[in-house]
Amino acid sequence: MRKTDVLLLEALQEQGLLPQDTLASLRAELAATDAPLVQLIIARRLLREKEVLQILGRKLQMDFVDLQTAVVDKAVIELVPVKIASYYKFMPVSLKGRVLTVAASNPLDIKTQDDIRTQLGYDIDMVLATESDITQAYQRFYGLAADTLGQIVSQSAAGAVSSFTEALDKIEDIEKLAGDASVVKLVNQIILDAFRKRSTDIHIEPYRNSLVLRYRVDGILYDAKVPPEFKSFLAAIISRIKIMSNLNIVERRLPQDGRAVVKIQDQVLDLRISTIPTPYGESMVIRILPTNMLFSLEKLGLGHRELTMFEKLIQKPHGVIFVTGPTGSGKTTTLYACLSRINTKARKIITIEDPIEYEMDGITQIQVMSEIGLDFARGLRSMLRHDPDVMMVGEVRDLETAEIAIRVALTGHLVFSTLHTNDAASGITRLIDIGVEPYLVASSIEAFIAQRLIRVLCPDCKDEDTKAPAELKELIAKEVGTVSADKVKVFRSKGCPSCNNTGFYGRTAIYEILLVDEEIQDLVVKKASAGQIKRAALAKGMRTLRQDGWLKVLAGVTTPEEIMKVASAEKEPVTAQKEESFVLPVKEIVAQKKPFIESRLEPASSDRRVYLRLEAKVNIHYQVFESEADLAARGFKPEQISITKNISAGGLLFVADRSLPAGALLDVRIELPDAGKPVECLARVIRVDENKQGHFYNVAVCFLDITSSDRARVGKYVQEELTGEDAKE
Repeated sequence: MRKTDVLLLEALQEQGLLPQDTLASLRAELAATDAPLVQLIIARRLLREKEVLQILGRKLQMDFVDLQTAVVDKAVIELVPVKIASYYKFMPVSLKGRVLTVAASNPLDIKTQDDIRTQLGYDIDMVLATESDITQAYQRFYGLAADTLGQIVSQSAAGAVSSFTEALDKIEDIEKLAGDASVVKLVNQIILDAFRKRSTDIHIEPYRNSLVLRYRVDGILYDAKVPPEFKSFLAAIISRIKIMSNLNIVERRLPQDGRAVVKIQDQVLDLRISTIPTPYGESMVIRILPTNMLFSLEKLGLGHRELTMFEKLIQKPHGVIFVTGPTGSGKTTTLYACLSRINTKARKIITIEDPIEYEMDGITQIQVMSEIGLDFARGLRSMLRHDPDVMMVGEVRDLETAEIAIRVALTGHLVFSTLHTNDAASGITRLIDIGVEPYLVASSIEAFIAQRLIRVLCPDCKDEDTKAPAELKELIAKEVGTVSADKVKVFRSKGCPSCNNTGFYGRTAIYEILLVDEEIQDLVVKKASAGQIKRAALAKGMRTLRQDGWLKVLAGVTTPEEIMKVASAEKEPVTAQKEESFVLPVKEIVAQKKPFIESRLEPASSDRRVYLRLEAKVNIHYQVFESEADLAARGFKPEQISITKNISAGGLLFVADRSLPAGALLDVRIELPDAGKPVECLARVIRVDENKQGHFYNVAVCFLDITSSDRARVGKYVQEELTGEDAKE
């Protein structure tokens, strides 16, 4: 029996942590097996590993270290190769003089310590840490699968690695290595790590001098730390995943799509693989979908009021229910939850999708195959011959599909489908715009449901934000309309190991439900605008996306920034007279080239600028975060309209007819001339210059919470315009 096992048994007996009969059975098992006592206790679930190691540490007078919060100097990581650390199963922690402190889950014996001392040339000081923490520390400090890569490199140093970095001529070598146990383990580690971090997508992106591995968690992409050797194994990783999904590993010039099924722990995952060629190798995205997913209306983020409305809608015998929103807003998940609720033996349910996201028992699902002519319209016509009670059409994209779905509803069927619109009311005008007759829309559709996904604050590190601006609280109180500003509480998360230090754990949805009643039907038949329909619905008690979002902010579910990113403020439409009073004078001044005092967001030296700037006129809308009374006192409207003097991905300079205080917070909407939706973000005023001749002001602002995609979009616009100007010159 090991000396550490004897000491641990003594400690457990002295402290009375385990019954005598349990200790006796542990002694008997130790005599019959070679496993350490720590492992036996954990396997029996008598104590947690951390508790056992803390008891053992006190007995041996050794410290216990929590590696999840420990900070390890980069110099220490560079000093100890990962292959040595993983071979001896320890994690270097610190170096003081000639003493290297290492953490292990079991006290290392004298021989092992001597081996480490000989290889590294330092004296060893031992501390204890859990085995899972040590494994995670390898990924945090050395990179994902660094130990596996180290083993592959050491096993194939004679030339296997060089075969990856050469032009991909030797297909047979790469195919052989793709089936190698080490490469299989490497790919499995990537998928397992993504699953443990709750990732929905894995992105493998090759560049000239690097290979980037990213995970999408709660809708946001995060870089996964990988060792430098990772790029050398791109061909083997891609080939291995292609073999798993039955793709052609020889074809690298064309995009490919495939599918694979893997099992992790007790869960079976459906992997959707997509590749595209790039100049530096194939880029791959792996979407992770659970094959068996429990869909529940209660877990969608619906309040009691909205849940009741959903229950009434899905129990209707006929009609169309449209869920609207941009790509990735959770529309399909909402439809699956509706189908799951009404999926009984008494109903025949058929769906046609592109692609089939989740498999559902008791529901007949059809995959669209455009290459053989099976599109939504043709599939929908065929579905009628199977006598369904309920049908789901993945998306209404054209007039033919829309008309068939509506006529099917008029003949006594319940139809679910999706549309790509920004809000619920716009769904009506979208259908009319593609050619559907207004009377068909009014007589067949039961409701339009707009939705967006927002991130949920981590419950383990969530706390009230006592420094939230008073202007923000007043804005929330004003738009909700049922609470005073002094009752508004805003919450934040600091980040912790439970949420991977992101501050968020999971996502939920906000909703806007427009019921098509008689009053709305009359407006539809009269071809009323989306704004008129929305105002009528609001008068009847409809709750907007933004209002539903603010309620979740008040409940401590999410942050105000999450709501502002996905739901813009409700604004009154700008009339011709309102626009003339402010926008036209600004346009005239710019056209007449009247002088303005120049203001810059960054120093004049171009080499110190982070983003390129373009001198351009772009329409913007902005709203100051102030109370309505303060705005009125200073002569401001709730919403202002202006044009920019210059713009960059970091901020912009625009013209205002009244001074703004430095540091003021603005809600900005930028209308880029690229036919895309407006860029919306918060901005802070950093400088204001007055033009005394024209009584106008140049206002410089910097963006605060602009999304990475919108920042890239603004940067692309600036770059393209600058390139075009250079070309003309």
